Amino acid sequence: MPKSTSVPVKKVQKVAKASKPDETVQVQKIVKTSNPDEIVQVLILGAGWTSTFLIPLLEAESIPYAATKRAGSETTIPFLFNPASTDATPYFRLPSASSVLITFPIKGIGGSRNLITLYNQTHPDIRANFIQLGSSSIWPEKTGFANRHTPPDGTIPRVMAEKELLSLGGAVLNLSGLWGGIRNPKNWIARVGSTKEALATKNSLHLVHGIDVSYAILALMRGFTPGERWLLTDLRVYDWWDLANAWGGGGEKATSSSGPQPKWALELMVERGVRSLPRSAELMGRGLDSTEFWTHFGLLPSRPLNF
Repeated sequence: MPKSTSVPVKKVQKVAKASKPDETVQVQKIVKTSNPDEIVQVLILGAGWTSTFLIPLLEAESIPYAATKRAGSETTIPFLFNPASTDATPYFRLPSASSVLITFPIKGIGGSRNLITLYNQTHPDIRANFIQLGSSSIWPEKTGFANRHTPPDGTIPRVMAEKELLSLGGAVLNLSGLWGGIRNPKNWIARVGSTKEALATKNSLHLVHGIDVSYAILALMRGFTPGERWLLTDLRVYDWWDLANAWGGGGEKATSSSGPQPKWALELMVERGVRSLPRSAELMGRGLDSTEFWTHFGLLPSRPLNF
């Protein structure tokens, strides 16, 4: 079956590169092609929050890419993934790509195999590398320090799908808490620490900024590791009590710590014999070790959380 659907593909021809990762990139000329046989370097399945950081980086690096959304748009391809379907029709409208980034979660057995099989069947001209974005929540609380080799909870449907993708030669990048842009951790305190009792249950927090996620994705695409799972954090373990004490529940617009959360954090410290903040990862019961990713790919996180 021939591919005949017009595909919005972005091929950057001339770009003024940003001198800093978060600087606004001024794209001088972007050519959209409707050629369905265009080969791009990156196909983003599910252009959501991550793409708001990744696409500017791809454009700054002059990397041809295409992206999908469920309903599509002027700049994205309509693509609705059905993990149980073996119908190849939706895949014919996708361009051939060297790397396919799957940003949405696939759950259970069968979905990852169907996606990879159907894409490869409809794009025999190229053998794509598949990267699945996952979550660090697959390593439960109270597990001590976990790294990419620590066995995840195999009963989680996402883990089942990730293991299937790994067995087929794909790679998985498990991300810790995502922040940047519209996601500001200062806005989370009032929700997670709405009462003293709720705050008392909060322990460690692991984060990674969208800019660092984008550089990590690009590094994995360039140095693809088939069958490997990677864990990504900003190398730090944050303490919810520490953040609550520093920020309060006023959100990003607050000029100083406000609300009852700073006082609650102090009371909890006294009640539980905690002499200083932040608490250690050992005391909080869970830490994530992502040193292997940054060492292997020769990168460093650039956006730690400042407070």
